[in-house]
Amino acid sequence: MIEEIKALVDKELPLVSNLSNVSAVINKMDNLNWCGFYLVKGETLYLGPFQGDVACTVIPFGKGVCGEAALKKDTIIVGNVLECKNHIACSSLSRSEIVVPIIKSDKVVAVIDLDSPIFNRFTENEKKELEEVAKILSDLF
Repeated sequence: MIEEIKALVDKELPLVSNLSNVSAVINKMDNLNWCGFYLVKGETLYLGPFQGDVACTVIPFGKGVCGEAALKKDTIIVGNVLECKNHIACSSLSRSEIVVPIIKSDKVVAVIDLDSPIFNRFTENEKKELEEVAKILSDLF
């Protein structure tokens, strides 16, 4: 996935074009029901390019797993979203989630969000891989 994303990302293209293609690549992972990006404006995340069903469009920092990851500037893996008090249920099908912040100059500029219909779907290896994707994408902001 990393090499494919490196080959696709083009700084000469608009951000939305790059993120749209990257979401399509990420969506090839097994057992996902949603993957995409939320972009930061102020202290709020706004829905960006994604693959999947209709999603939440506005998430304040600190709210939900996406907002918490943005606030903490750290990746969060939730093995069972039904037991997560801070989870925002955009889809009743989601059972696990991973959110990876994209950081530029020590500021969160976006997050990568993946949902799965399977409990405990996301591994430490996938976390590392998605954090590498976040580093690649940070150069676009």
